[in-house]
Amino acid sequence: MSESRVKRLATTLMDATTDKDPLVHEQIFSALCYLGGQEPEEILHACEEYLRQHDKLAYPHRVIILRAMEAVVKGSLSQLDKSTAKVVIFLASNEMTKSKDIIFEWQQAASNVLVAVGRRFINKVMEEVLTKFQPGVLPHYFIVQTFANLSMANVFGMVPFLNSILGTMLPMLGMARQDNMKSVFCYALQSFSESIQEYLANLDKAPDPTVRRDTFSNEIFSAYEVLFYGWLQSREAKLRLAVVEALGPMTHLLPSEKLEEQLPRLIPGILVLYRKPAEAYYISKSLCQILEASVNIGSRTLDTQLDTLLNALQLQICAPLDSSMPVPLKNHNEVLRCFTVLASSFPDHLLGFLLPKLESGNERIRVGTLTILRQIINSTPSQMEFKKPFILSSMKLPLQDNSNRVKRAVVHVISAMAHHGYLEQPGGEALIEFLVRQCALPANQALLLPRRSSLEMEDLTDSHVRDISVNTLFLISTTVDRMADVLWPYLLEFVTPIPLTNALTPLCKSLLFLAAQRQEEEGDGFQLTYDNNGLPSPYALTVRLLVVSSQPYLGEGRGSACLRLLNVLQLSVHKDLKPLWSRKIPALVEHLEANTTESLSQKEWEERLLKFLRETLAAISDPLWTSQLTQEMCRRLSSYNCYPMEKNFLYKCIGTALAACNNKDLVRKQLQDLLETARYQEEAEREGLASCLGLCAVTHLDETLAKLEEFVKSDVFKKSAGLFSIFKDRSDHEVEKVKSTLILCYGHVAKHAPRELVLARIETDILRNIFLYFNTKVLGIKVETKDLTLKLCLIRSVCMICQAICASDQSGDFSFSRKAELVLQMTDFIKAEPVDSLRTSIRQKAMMACMYLVILEPPLSDTEKAELVESCLSSVLPLPLPDAPEPLWSNTLHALKDLLKSLLHRHMTPHGLQNMFEHLSPWIKSAKEHERERAVDVSAAILAFYREKLNVSTVVPFYNLGFLMALFSPRCTDSQASVRQHAVDCVYSLLYVQLCYEGFSRDHRDDSIEKLKALKPGLRDPDVSILFQACCSIAKVIAKRLPPDQMLSLLLSMLEGLADPDRNCSRAATVMINSILKERGAVLLEKVPEILEMVHAKLQEVDEEPVRRAAQQTVCILATQHKAAVVATLLGRPLPLDSCTCTMWQALASDPPLTSQVLELLLEKIHRDVPYKENKSFLRGSTPERVATPFPLAATCALHEILSVRESGPAALGLYAELFVSLLLRVSCTVGVQPPRNLPLHKDRRSLGGKGGGGGPAPRPLEPCSSAVETLKAMLIQGGSQEVVRAVAEAGGWEWLWSTERHHDGVALLASAMAKHAGPKLPSIVKHLSPMFNSLYDSQRLTTTAFFAELLGSNVVNDLVLLESMMDSMTARQRDSCNAVRMLALRGLGNIASGAPEKVRKHGAQLLASMMNGMDDKEDPNHAVALEAMCGLSKLLALMEERDVRSMLLHVAIRIRPFFDSERPELRRSSVVLFGNLTKFSAGSSEDAFFEQILNGLVTLLLHLQDPKAEVIKACKFALRMCGPSMGCPGLCDMFQNHLHEDRGLHYGEFMNDVCKHLMQSYPDTLTRLVATNLFYFKSNWPDIRAAAPMFVGFLVLHVNPEHGQQLDLDELIAALTVLLKDPVAAVRMKAAETLGRLVRIV
Repeated sequence: MSESRVKRLATTLMDATTDKDPLVHEQIFSALCYLGGQEPEEILHACEEYLRQHDKLAYPHRVIILRAMEAVVKGSLSQLDKSTAKVVIFLASNEMTKSKDIIFEWQQAASNVLVAVGRRFINKVMEEVLTKFQPGVLPHYFIVQTFANLSMANVFGMVPFLNSILGTMLPMLGMARQDNMKSVFCYALQSFSESIQEYLANLDKAPDPTVRRDTFSNEIFSAYEVLFYGWLQSREAKLRLAVVEALGPMTHLLPSEKLEEQLPRLIPGILVLYRKPAEAYYISKSLCQILEASVNIGSRTLDTQLDTLLNALQLQICAPLDSSMPVPLKNHNEVLRCFTVLASSFPDHLLGFLLPKLESGNERIRVGTLTILRQIINSTPSQMEFKKPFILSSMKLPLQDNSNRVKRAVVHVISAMAHHGYLEQPGGEALIEFLVRQCALPANQALLLPRRSSLEMEDLTDSHVRDISVNTLFLISTTVDRMADVLWPYLLEFVTPIPLTNALTPLCKSLLFLAAQRQEEEGDGFQLTYDNNGLPSPYALTVRLLVVSSQPYLGEGRGSACLRLLNVLQLSVHKDLKPLWSRKIPALVEHLEANTTESLSQKEWEERLLKFLRETLAAISDPLWTSQLTQEMCRRLSSYNCYPMEKNFLYKCIGTALAACNNKDLVRKQLQDLLETARYQEEAEREGLASCLGLCAVTHLDETLAKLEEFVKSDVFKKSAGLFSIFKDRSDHEVEKVKSTLILCYGHVAKHAPRELVLARIETDILRNIFLYFNTKVLGIKVETKDLTLKLCLIRSVCMICQAICASDQSGDFSFSRKAELVLQMTDFIKAEPVDSLRTSIRQKAMMACMYLVILEPPLSDTEKAELVESCLSSVLPLPLPDAPEPLWSNTLHALKDLLKSLLHRHMTPHGLQNMFEHLSPWIKSAKEHERERAVDVSAAILAFYREKLNVSTVVPFYNLGFLMALFSPRCTDSQASVRQHAVDCVYSLLYVQLCYEGFSRDHRDDSIEKLKALKPGLRDPDVSILFQACCSIAKVIAKRLPPDQMLSLLLSMLEGLADPDRNCSRAATVMINSILKERGAVLLEKVPEILEMVHAKLQEVDEEPVRRAAQQTVCILATQHKAAVVATLLGRPLPLDSCTCTMWQALASDPPLTSQVLELLLEKIHRDVPYKENKSFLRGSTPERVATPFPLAATCALHEILSVRESGPAALGLYAELFVSLLLRVSCTVGVQPPRNLPLHKDRRSLGGKGGGGGPAPRPLEPCSSAVETLKAMLIQGGSQEVVRAVAEAGGWEWLWSTERHHDGVALLASAMAKHAGPKLPSIVKHLSPMFNSLYDSQRLTTTAFFAELLGSNVVNDLVLLESMMDSMTARQRDSCNAVRMLALRGLGNIASGAPEKVRKHGAQLLASMMNGMDDKEDPNHAVALEAMCGLSKLLALMEERDVRSMLLHVAIRIRPFFDSERPELRRSSVVLFGNLTKFSAGSSEDAFFEQILNGLVTLLLHLQDPKAEVIKACKFALRMCGPSMGCPGLCDMFQNHLHEDRGLHYGEFMNDVCKHLMQSYPDTLTRLVATNLFYFKSNWPDIRAAAPMFVGFLVLHVNPEHGQQLDLDELIAALTVLLKDPVAAVRMKAAETLGRLVRIV
């Protein structure tokens, strides 16, 4: 019986192989393998019988079974019975050969079975297979392939058969006509050859050690002849490849004399196949094997084939290579192996072939040859040892090649040579020089670098070659010991050449490593010896390394590397430098490493280096050494023409060195040379030369000035008075540049010259020559220069001259006679600049020069100052806006501010201030925003400066304060945010200036004025209301601090401001006027309706802030005395309210006592009328339409407008409960209610947003419910409950409030927020809301119940002693006619668990009865009440008395059980959670009965861990954790506790496996019940559960003891699983197949 069931299981699974899903196929395969693992013999027999009986089964399905048989055989080969093996062999043999046609997948699977069995039963397999391998009859394709695979799988077992197989096979080769048969014969011969070679290589382990190579030689040769002379010529590529792959291994078995004889034909025959590039790898691999076989026998014939062979192989190496493609890369490596084989036997011939190829001009040939050369240098060092000179000499031409590919190949060869001693030979220096030159290639092409995988397919960049070269240089410097003597100090020769600048960093790193080695060997006294061996002098090294360090982050951070190298060479430079350099250079390097390109100040860094140079020269203190260093610097100057920044710094170094030089003649000579050889067209060179002369003038002022004058008179700088030959030997442009440089030189000389000497030379020598060079006269007429450089140089020199004068101790006594002339010249420059663009720094520099000039004596006249100020303002302020923040623009504006401050500083009086702002005033009032913004910015800076520098010695009147205040205060509301900010600063400064003039100290602080600073952040916001508030605040401060005598001036000036082009500023003027005049009186009107109508009309006409504010004040005053009339009139306005009416309602919120009275009147209007009227529809069966009544709706809208104003807060707080309850009930009564149809028409349609200035936006559509909700929100905000509004909004509760379906959820969110954030207000609210339980309106009862239900969940209710009455109200609602009210009442009773847990025990029986009644509610078709009862009971259970619960425990458990599988997920979740909570009460007398309930529900709970709803899964996890302790199985309990966390994922399969293990260990008798329950879920609607059920069964079967397994009805189970194998969901079919496999344990 047992046997038949195993067979039945296997048959069932094999029947399912017809499934179309490949994943199901794999699962069937796995199940069969599992069955086979338990009962291998029986399963193999079952499979054999099934395949034999189902002869028509399609081959894809047969493949699954054959694959399973292969796996079973492999897993149980050692235990397999011979008879079974024989059956399997016979079946596989028949399956493999049943079809004469090749059906690869099927026959391959059968062949694999034979090979698997053949690993142990080789004789049985061969006995069967050889029957189908008869002489004279062409065998089946897979017979031959099986032989081949067997020979590889079982070498020692198969080789003894090969002689006879080969004997039978050889005649068959001639019978093969089809290419596929020929290919499989080739594969077999290849496999046989490889297995024979393996056998011969391991004879010590072989069963027959007498086997020799010649045993097979003749047969292999016979086969070779067929393959080589016949099949190799095939046009079919696959066959050719098969032949080629076979020939390689076969040559190792050929007789030596035969191989020698065949080589002249074999090698050309193989080489000719290279014509097909796709086959190259297999050809190369075979060729390498042939060459190895030939070399092994010492072939002499191979020598004659070498030339042809080498040419063919080189072509392969030279072919383009894409290293991202593995096959071409493999071919490349195989070809290189061929060269290695040939190099070991024919080195001379090989080099004779290769070295001439290096002279080829073809890039590919040269690269390929270098690649081969690198290979043989590395792989055959002994053979190449005596060939080194020849190889080195052959590298001359490749070193000159400009191709990047060739360069890269050469670098690779150099790397190989370095490791094998080539570079130590004569001629190695050229290779090192080549390597260094590649390190100097540009390194700025990183973005163009090709991907590593395709370097051969794309052009290499210079930067890639450089990277390889840099790495190679460092590698051979640091890792190849023998290279140290070669590279040191030879590499120093490459430091000074300018073309090798890019190589400096890698050179310095290598030299540092080599020097460290030498220092370790020779000690601290290590230094260079200069023996005319090509090394650069210490002066050259010092200059070179110092100059390139000026740009420290270029070239991969060359600054640090060069300075470190300089430090290492300190004794080699000069013996006295060690103390200084050992201290200074590390500090310089540390400074570099602490900064980056962005953070390092170039100017500061150059000053550090120049200081280092000065200290170095001082430390050496050798005039001769200093002179030689200076001369070396000058010699090197021209070599830096392509490096302007470095050359600029070198000029500074020369100036520093000349200043330290005592030889005056040398100084004069070098200055002359510098002036004569300078390239004046280059800006950096002009700057450098000027800096050089300036630094030289520090100690050689007279010589420098003299040399400058002498240079002008020299032949190099000729001057002519002729009109057409101004400069004969230079063009006009060139001469301008020379003059620019000379002018700049004088400026630098003035800047650096000794302070005690410079004043005497300013006008006599320096300025005289500057004007001489700048002012060109033709025929006595002054010609204005247009050269930008000349202008800028003049301006800069003037600045430096002024700074030099100011820095002098005698500057106070110095009268600058040419000051006015220079100011006029600078003004002309400024005027000449275009006002429509900012392209140059002329403006900025000229204003900066004027700033310095203004400081000097004598002072400018009023006319000159006015001209200067007007010119600067007219040149800068109108400039168009820059596209982006530009440094040039910001610097220009900063220069303007500094100039104006400098002018003001000389006249720190109200009159001086008045003069300045008379110039600025038109710009401040400009209609163009950018002009206004700049003018106010400048004004703020000037006033801040005035306040900071003001020093009032006597109390004087600030007579123009009113004018200035009126100028700036309205600008605090300008349309431009930046203007507003700066305007506040202006007002702030003016008020403090006034205090200073009143006698207060400058550091005095006034609280009211300080408040202005607090207004600035708010002024960033363009919101009109914020600006209005700020305006009022500013006006109050001004009114408080403005002197009485300035009031009239202020008002007159502000009235002029009403015509300001900026509307914001004109409005601000009105507000300020009203604020200042507020104390003058109030306006009273007699007829309220008429007045209000007039106010409304005025608001419609003009939509401006001053008018609006005035109107609101009028309304407020009227309402103070006539509130009822005002309210009644405004309520009569048409709906929806227009913007003007809204404005009037909002005015009533400004006075809290008035606001409270108005709110009470409006609430009365709401309560007096019914909320809606029902209009019956003419359509039968339709619901009557509810329409809102007008007066309550209008009152609600009015309440919203009032409560939307912040000032209504106190009134809202005083009527909090009344407002809240009225508005909440208003919301409940308007859900789904339509607005009135026949609304009163507006008398003036303009109020709806038509023509006219005051209409504003059109009124919003009037929705009664949304209007009530918005009013409730406004009331809460003004009542101080902003947190309530925010909390409800975050949860989406406001939208729910006006939703018909979710209104009660919105009410609950509101109640929750109220309990959390407004608890003290609840007693009054409850008092006002409780009567609504008896309301006639269902909606009001629903809202009230929902609100109270949520409140019961908060402990604030208990704290406020409201619980008892509210609970009684909820209990009474259980009899309500409305289902939703009953449901919400139960929710409220359940919420007591969280709101007042300590009261649950007291009222436990009452609460439990209510919940049971809810679960038994007969008028609840959708189970909504029952759902709420289960949720509530879950919350209450933990707090109830056990005796109360136990009495109804089983009743509840049985009642909720049907809900476990409900279609509604919320019912499933709630019932499962309640079941979990019930387990807490299962101890004692109910324990056994409840354990039965757990067992009844266990399968359901475990399966629903795969529920489609996440919340149900969480509930099941909770319930199982709760059930665990009650099940009496510690292991199962621990699993539930450790793995079923709600917030963690669960590996369901592993979990169920462990659960079933514990279940079957602890409760084996429950197997039948568990399986039966699972069978019920085989028909579940949810696919995941349908798949989990058979898996559950499978795991139960996996872990049950066989004797307990007998209680199952296997026939029923197998039948059910068989049905599941046809399920539409693949995952279900997979689990069914898996379980069927596991049933083998209990059959």
